[in-house]
Amino acid sequence: MTPRFDLIGLAVADMATSLAFYRRLGFEIPPDSDTEPHVEASLPGGLRLAWDAIDNIRSFDPDWVKPEGGSRIGLAFLCDSPEEVDAVHGELTAAGYQSHKEPWDAFWGQRYATVIDPDGNSVDLFAPLPAAS
Repeated sequence: MTPRFDLIGLAVADMATSLAFYRRLGFEIPPDSDTEPHVEASLPGGLRLAWDAIDNIRSFDPDWVKPEGGSRIGLAFLCDSPEEVDAVHGELTAAGYQSHKEPWDAFWGQRYATVIDPDGNSVDLFAPLPAAS
């Protein structure tokens, strides 16, 4: 059997704060998950995203240390249109989340923006630009 990619795990300092951010990106996460040490959400296609409280990680890996420096992982979310990139970026920043890069038209043909989640991870928003006529 060949291993298959199944789950992306994020270490989080504050479960409720992190889940609130990802709920704004469309994840359906029950409100009672905010106090759990480990939470998972399935994505279309079967891939899962999981959040683990740092104390939970240290319960089975006492030597775990939070990586220092910039973003430790980057996630990218496909939006339906360039306008949705702008709208979602605006909603997240209006809610107090940090923008790393304002929406812009990338040379590779996408509308792109980057926000930072509560744990310092890069979250890209993108959509194909309409073809030039």
